[in-house]
Amino acid sequence: MVVFRIDRRSGVATYLQIVHQVEQALRMGALREGDQLPTAAQVASSTKVNPNTTLKAYRALESAGLAEVRQGAGTFVTRSLAPAGGGPGSPLRQGLDAWLAEARAAGLSGPEIRALFEQAYAAAHPEARG
Repeated sequence: MVVFRIDRRSGVATYLQIVHQVEQALRMGALREGDQLPTAAQVASSTKVNPNTTLKAYRALESAGLAEVRQGAGTFVTRSLAPAGGGPGSPLRQGLDAWLAEARAAGLSGPEIRALFEQAYAAAHPEARG
């Protein structure tokens, strides 16, 4: 089961954070076709996010063809995402690992690294805001 982490200071809309985390779980194989996503109530309980926000994220996933909302049964993954080239040992992952090591060597903490990445991502993808 996917566990959502919401960063309220990231500048990325909460529902998009949920969408992105589901997409990442699909890329990494943590979620597969047929898996059930947590209910809106479960996400609300664990993240203190309004259930309607989770439902908005799930509708976006459904529109993208990644999930199906089954009335009374829940929300289920309908397809996997092709590997994004970020698996262990891939050039993309090696570059990311090197960047993380460099950030740590520069004295950045985990939250500072995450904030730096999310700022860079938000600047490169302004459509992901709000």
